[in-house]
Amino acid sequence: MTGDYWNHNTAYHPWLVDIATRLHGDVLDVGCGDGLLLARLAPVSRSVTGIEPDAGAMARAEQRLAGTATLIRATFDDYDPGERRFDLITFVASLHHIELRVALTKARSMLRPTGEIAVVGLAANRSVRDWVWAGACLPVVRVASRLHGETPDIGVPVAEPTSSLDEIRREVADVLPGARIRRGLYYRFRLRWSAGWLDSTA
Repeated sequence: MTGDYWNHNTAYHPWLVDIATRLHGDVLDVGCGDGLLLARLAPVSRSVTGIEPDAGAMARAEQRLAGTATLIRATFDDYDPGERRFDLITFVASLHHIELRVALTKARSMLRPTGEIAVVGLAANRSVRDWVWAGACLPVVRVASRLHGETPDIGVPVAEPTSSLDEIRREVADVLPGARIRRGLYYRFRLRWSAGWLDSTA
C-alpha cells in the first residue's frame, strides 16, 4: 500500500506536520512504516529520515518516497546516528514496541538544543478512568472510522501496549521533565517535549 489512507494513526499526522512546519529542520521518524508520514513531513522540513525494521514496510516506503527521504532498515536500538542531531523525532504507534525509558533517553540525546520529541502512542487500559475514557470515545471513533473509510491494517507488525498511561507518565517525567501528555481520540495519547523547555524553566 503506497497511496494515502486514513486510520487511527494518520489522524494525528496534521498535528505532527504543524510541529515540523514550525521547526523546519531535520526530522527522524522512528518506525516509519510505509513512509506516509515522511511523505507529509518532507515538504515542510529540511530533511527527513525514517528507520524501520520490517522489510516489507521498508520496501513500500522506498517506493513511496523515491529518494526524497533517507531510509534505514534498523531497529531504534540498533540505529547509530553518529554525530547527527535532529530538530524533531517522531514516534507514531512505535514507542510501545521499544523499552520506553531507553528509547526516550536515546531520542533525547539525539536532539539539537531546541529539538522536540513528538509521540502518538498507545497505552493499556488499567484504571477505571482509562476504561471510562475509552468507552466515551467509542461512538466518535466509530463514526470517524466510517466517514474516513478507515484502513486499519497497512501490513506492518503490531503489538498490544503493556503500560498504562499513568505508568507512562511516571517514566516520562524522569526522562523528559515537563513533557506534555494528553489523552486523545482513537485510543491514542499525544506526548510532546522540547529540549528548549528546560532552558525556559531554569
